[in-house]
Amino acid sequence: MKKWMKSLALVMGLSSVLVLGGCSTSKDAKKSDDKAKQEFVLPTKDRAGDDIKIPEKASKIVSLVPSVTQVIDELGDKDLLIGVDNQSMNSTEGVDKLPQFDMMSVDAEKLIALKPEMVYISDLNKQSAESVWKQVKDAGITVIDIPTSTSIDAIEKDVQFIADTLSKPEEGKKLVDTMESEIEEVKTIGSKIDKKKKVLFEIAAAPDIYSFGSGVFLNEMIETIGAENVLADQKGWVPVTQEAAIASKPDVILTSVNYTKDPVGDILNAKGWEQVPAVKNKAVYQIDTNSSTLPNNHITKALKQMAKSVYPDEYKDLKND
Repeated sequence: MKKWMKSLALVMGLSSVLVLGGCSTSKDAKKSDDKAKQEFVLPTKDRAGDDIKIPEKASKIVSLVPSVTQVIDELGDKDLLIGVDNQSMNSTEGVDKLPQFDMMSVDAEKLIALKPEMVYISDLNKQSAESVWKQVKDAGITVIDIPTSTSIDAIEKDVQFIADTLSKPEEGKKLVDTMESEIEEVKTIGSKIDKKKKVLFEIAAAPDIYSFGSGVFLNEMIETIGAENVLADQKGWVPVTQEAAIASKPDVILTSVNYTKDPVGDILNAKGWEQVPAVKNKAVYQIDTNSSTLPNNHITKALKQMAKSVYPDEYKDLKND
């Protein structure tokens, strides 16, 4: 009997240790969580490296960058927007009624009159005279510069930065974690592909074809799916003559053009392109314009479309968004 009682006491004692230990661990985790939240500090520099002062809790913001507007919406802060650029409504619903600004010629007086606390800008907005942004800053408005990123890693940092400026670091981390997970899924398959197809990605249609070489995040996306960019030996955004496009002999042609009636048909029926492998085999596909051109977490949608278009068999089990 004593032996049984001793065993029972031992079991109960061990259980207590486990339970108390579990409570302690749970409490420690909560403390760690709380500490992380307490330790969060608003950014003091923007993505261009310029000093910025962000309000503790912004209530009125303007986004002059479509990719930023989209992230703000996904973070649940669309209601903070009091103005946007004239392209954001193409990728974000419910902002078409807000005051709009020409991306390349920002009206400083109109912007200042809205009295925003923060305004997000990027490369295109800096086509406006420097005096515009000086005027805006002198009015006490925080100008947050997010230059267009050239790599997937930099895009992830942009998304997290936008969330941080809105005091939503945890929500930003969730977006980035999901993005990284989806990219890794594609990368795992792409890394096993030995016979790499040659891809030409058209972002502007003939006769003024535009594409890209290395140093552009879309080139990295082509490499991630296990393919090769026919223009990888060039750098940045590249104008392409029809002769050069034909001579590159792509196995697959992707197009993000959305301003013609039938972008794919235009390529398949282009005079002189009949012997291009991609045209000959009807391997020409359209990729979503917004998700392939706006550098934010939505590039994963384009990445999956690219993967399934170029390698349908290898990526047959990959789910689209």
